[in-house]
Amino acid sequence: MSENKLLELSFSFAVAIVNIVDSVTVPKSAYMTDQLARSGTSIGANVHEAQYAQSKKDFISKLEIALKESNETSYWLKLMFHTKRIDSETYQHTERLCGNIRRLLIASCKTAKENK
Repeated sequence: MSENKLLELSFSFAVAIVNIVDSVTVPKSAYMTDQLARSGTSIGANVHEAQYAQSKKDFISKLEIALKESNETSYWLKLMFHTKRIDSETYQHTERLCGNIRRLLIASCKTAKENK
């Protein structure tokens, strides 16, 4: 899988996260939406930043941060679903996208480490 595909997917995912955050109308949800917005958009930002890494070690580090952020994003999505801030369809679709990105990040990290 090319890095451009990962860039495209992580950017599209960030757009989806922004749209979810903007659509939440349940009062007193700001702390959750803020966390979701931060972690969900950080994935793409770190993948993008990895493209201009100063070294292979820096490249791997950025991808690993993106991986950690994807894991955190899954947590916030699950919490928002279980507290009825987002519906089942939104949760399942977005979590599936997040899982796809996470698998690509795992594979990319592994390949980069093997090619050190």
